[in-house]
Amino acid sequence: MADRTSAGARTGAAHHRLRAAVHRHLARHPRAAALVGRLTPRSVRARTTLAACASVAVVLCVASVAVVLLLRVNLERSVEADAREQARAVARLADDGRLTSPLPLDHGTDFVQVVDANGTVVAASQNLTGRPPLVPAGRAHGRRTFDLDAPGHAHRHHQRVTGVAALTPTGPVTIYVGASLRTADAAEDLTTAALAVLSAVLLLTVGVLTWRATGRALRPVEAIRAEVAAIGDRDLNRRVPVPGSNDEIARLAGTMNAMLQRLEAAGTRQRRFIADASHELRSPLTVLRTQLEVALAHGDPEVHTDLVAGALEDTERLQALAADLLLLARLDATDHDWPDEPVDLTDLVHTTVAARGAEPHPVTVHATTAITLTGNPLWLRRLLTNLLDNAQRHARSHVTVRLTTDRAGAGAVLDVTNDGPPIEPADREKIFERFARLDDARSRDDGGTGLGLPIARDIAALHQGTLVVLDTPGATTFRTRLPMGA
Repeated sequence: MADRTSAGARTGAAHHRLRAAVHRHLARHPRAAALVGRLTPRSVRARTTLAACASVAVVLCVASVAVVLLLRVNLERSVEADAREQARAVARLADDGRLTSPLPLDHGTDFVQVVDANGTVVAASQNLTGRPPLVPAGRAHGRRTFDLDAPGHAHRHHQRVTGVAALTPTGPVTIYVGASLRTADAAEDLTTAALAVLSAVLLLTVGVLTWRATGRALRPVEAIRAEVAAIGDRDLNRRVPVPGSNDEIARLAGTMNAMLQRLEAAGTRQRRFIADASHELRSPLTVLRTQLEVALAHGDPEVHTDLVAGALEDTERLQALAADLLLLARLDATDHDWPDEPVDLTDLVHTTVAARGAEPHPVTVHATTAITLTGNPLWLRRLLTNLLDNAQRHARSHVTVRLTTDRAGAGAVLDVTNDGPPIEPADREKIFERFARLDDARSRDDGGTGLGLPIARDIAALHQGTLVVLDTPGATTFRTRLPMGA
């Protein structure tokens, strides 16, 4: 066992040394390294074909060796059985004292030789007449080679020698019978050649079929790649072809089309957002410039004061709009696992409402349960502020803020309700679009930018929560759900 282990270790060490020598040779000869690199298959099609051919070649090699070995063993057993039968027949003659020379040959044997205990040839077949003993003592069985001069045996060939002991009236003898393995050798050679040809044909067939099948399977992938390569930033409406095979490639094409659809929608939203932002900025800038030009040209102090006050109001509106745009940009660029600070949501609700006062409508707070979650306190305060601004803008007389936990106790539920006109079901998602207004004139007069509710929803989504409009009779309720462990 120790010898085998040391031999395996030496073989492994020699293998590593050979690999190191090959790497050193390639490092010293860049051309050889480049040639090896060019010969290495790089395409999936070539690698798949090579792997299939290599796997089939290994299986064929093992199977061929097994077939040849089994055939050889069976043929040699048949030859040995014939030789043993011949030896038993001669043994019966020896027992009866009827050994004659030359001895007859039966069952396809090549020679028979009978040797006594002193090593003297007692009898032999005609082709061994006058020959000394052919088989040394102790080597009666096995595959041996003899050079016989008898007709038909002028060439060296393999033989199977079988020895059987017998007792003659003059003493014990050993009968050696040799049977030719020429037929077995020929059958082995023929079988080996046939297996080699069949293996080569099979390998060629496997290679061709694998190459064609792989090319056919990868053809949709190439079509997808070509289409994606041709899609630019201005034609995101294009889609990759989807094969009808309903396999992994079809699912890949569907995923690519879904991604392109999301990119197209994102590009459309971005362009619409830029257009809306430009419009929102252009209008107050135009009014502000007009006011300043009139104030500069007018000499009346009272009119000058009114114009400056109006310009200051438009400037504040522009400042609020710019702040909202910057916040949206930050929300779009923020990683979803960013908010990680403990926030006392109950205290945040009370302090935010108290800091606003009761104008223009009183706000009633129902938040008695202490609720703490993980998030960004500044952004959560901005969420509540935007909801309160929206509620104050549309309420008739009163606003209610209610903070509770859900039934499972795993999240916080924040409801902001105003007693103003309810929102139609068709508009309950539209109001969360950027720069969306259900009443543009009133919103502009009241200072709304159309970004408060989209910002609030983005903040809720950033905290892994939701913001929806509930179907409340005679009122409008915005419900925010925030998980405790966001």
